[in-house]
Amino acid sequence: MHETTTLLVEVGALLFLLGLLGRLSRRIGLSPIPLYLLAGLAFGHGGLVSLNASEEFFGVGAEIGVILLLVMLGLEYSANELVGNLRAAAPAGLIDGLLNALPGAAFALLLGWGWVGALVLAGITWISSSGVIAKVLSDLGRLGNRETPVILSILVIEDLAMAFYLPLLTAVLAGSGLLKGGLTLVVAVGTVLLVLVVAIRYGNLISTAMSAKDPEALLLGVLGMTLLVAGIAAKLQVSAAVGAFLVGIALSGPVAHHATELLTPLRDLFAAVFFVFFGLVTDPRDIPPVLLPALALAIVTMGTKTLTGYLAARRVGIAEPGRWRAGLALVPRGEFSIVIAGLAVAAGSVEPELAALATAYVLITVVTGPMLARLPDFAWFKRWLRQRGAAQRARPAPVPE
Repeated sequence: MHETTTLLVEVGALLFLLGLLGRLSRRIGLSPIPLYLLAGLAFGHGGLVSLNASEEFFGVGAEIGVILLLVMLGLEYSANELVGNLRAAAPAGLIDGLLNALPGAAFALLLGWGWVGALVLAGITWISSSGVIAKVLSDLGRLGNRETPVILSILVIEDLAMAFYLPLLTAVLAGSGLLKGGLTLVVAVGTVLLVLVVAIRYGNLISTAMSAKDPEALLLGVLGMTLLVAGIAAKLQVSAAVGAFLVGIALSGPVAHHATELLTPLRDLFAAVFFVFFGLVTDPRDIPPVLLPALALAIVTMGTKTLTGYLAARRVGIAEPGRWRAGLALVPRGEFSIVIAGLAVAAGSVEPELAALATAYVLITVVTGPMLARLPDFAWFKRWLRQRGAAQRARPAPVPE
């Protein structure tokens, strides 16, 4: 009874604080994500006050938060739109992997962490945070923008790539043989393809099985199916986030529209829990020794992510402001990066400093990312873009020989 009472007090106090921080962030025109993270740091391991009783609650809530963020992204698009976007964004996905994985691998080799450390850090710097980016796009009202499908296509390619990368990494860290590692990879890839085929071919049947006229049944049905598919996907060594996204893709029509309205408050609640939990499990005392290397790596890869989004948006004809919005939106790293670092440290196959570096790196990108995403909305940035465009138009055309 005492533990339950303590849990209620801790959860209630922290959620009330998050409400105040959310209101403050909107008053000052800032995304609430950095404030949620700082709140987690203040009340986690090594913080001002340690909330031990509620850590497990926030851990489960954080998992649900990521799943809800991704299913809501999936509800924005149909299966046919997804396939079309993936085909169009395949070159951008390749550029994304090269520009953002190679700096992490090179950094690990420079630090003497070997090829296993290079494989781990490459994944950490490559994968953007779908959860953070989804929240930022929603907060800034950009879900309907022309560049948003480009951003989502890159995120989906990254998340699907994790279905290949995570089983491979797990096999490498465990020292598994080629046969066992290959079998794990085949199961993971087969699961993703199966769910994707079901979403494309039978999405209408799934939507028909649910009634948009009964809000209670619709909420329970969509939430239950999302958690079920995400859990099965995770069991089969596929990202739970990928499973949740594909559930959103499978739903269409009035069902998708009403599900979006019903799930939005739940998404906001559990998304806040996710960001707080990330701060709760991070010990602030581990960050200072690795802060400078993490900052250097963050600056390089924030630049490469911005370039990735910019080039991808330019390729499909998005105007200059949209290109910058696409590039800057991709900056944050988050849940996948922490999962990758956790797998590596738990296996004992890499240097212990890698976990602290990854934590500091993610914190830097996830705090600065939402701020950078707002740059294209500022008047001075718009003036700079106009001046830049005018200067480019004023350049004389090359004279043919």
